[in-house]
Order: sequence, then C-alpha cells, then structure tokens
Amino acid sequence: MTWRRPFEQAWGVPQEERGRGARLARSEYALLAAFRYALRSFLRFSESAAEGGGLTAQHYQAMLVLRGCPEDRRVTINDLAQQLLIRHNSAVGLVDRLDRQGLAVRESSPLDKRKVYLRLTPKGERILERLADVHREELRRIGPQLRQLVQQVTRATAAPRRRA
Repeated sequence: MTWRRPFEQAWGVPQEERGRGARLARSEYALLAAFRYALRSFLRFSESAAEGGGLTAQHYQAMLVLRGCPEDRRVTINDLAQQLLIRHNSAVGLVDRLDRQGLAVRESSPLDKRKVYLRLTPKGERILERLADVHREELRRIGPQLRQLVQQVTRATAAPRRRA
C-alpha cells in the first residue's frame, strides 16, 4: 500500500533531467535551502504540538496514517512501517505503545486470522482530531509561504540548467 510517489515524480522533474550532473545557480541553492527550512520549521512545530498533546511525533504520524487510510482499505503493521519509513519491528513497538495508551487497537482479519489490522480507538480519534485542527491552522498560516516556495522551486527545476 504505497500512497506516496518518488520525489522526482512529485516534483515533476523530467526523466531526462533526473540524476543529471548540471550545476545549480546560487539562487536555486537558496530556494532549496528556504524550502527545506520551511519544511523543517513545520515539522518542528508538529513535534511540539504532538508533545503538547501527550504524544510523540511518531505517534501522531502513525495515527494520521491510520485515520487517513482510504475507507475501503485496512492498515497492517507492514503498511504502517512503509508509510512511516521505519522497520517492521519498530512499527510493532510503536503499535504496542499506541495500544497501551488506548489510542489504537489490533483486530484480526475475519478472513485470515494470521493477518492483523490496525484502527484508532475513539480516544485516539479525539486526540488526533484536536492535533489535526492545530496543524491545519498552522498550515493555513504558513500555506502562502509554502505555496510560493513550491512554485519557485518547481519553476527553477523546470528551467533549463545553467552551467556555473
């Protein structure tokens, strides 16, 4: 269950430009640095907000994966590990901690008892909803800046490379 796309696809980098060794202009480095700073700033905000809600950033991310799963699908521990870019055994420990806090539960598949699905508990949904509201407000605040940076980086990526 992969919902993400590779970086190059997400950014619309033409196949012929991927991995090419053309040098970037100083302004392109500055754009990339500004974009990375904006992303890290949001992630730092997210970590602090999660901690303020009694969770780790990883707990919040896992809960987002569970809640964001399409309704016609179910999340397994393997799916969670893939989405969080962590190892399977780390995902097992994460689910154990979510379970102990009453935020998520494991459910056996009715068709294959060897398969285990994950879902949020009502308590987990309430906590996630509060945190998601805080994140949505922050994204509304910084959205225009992020949108502008994405457009600038995308334009710079689409422009022909210059030799420095």
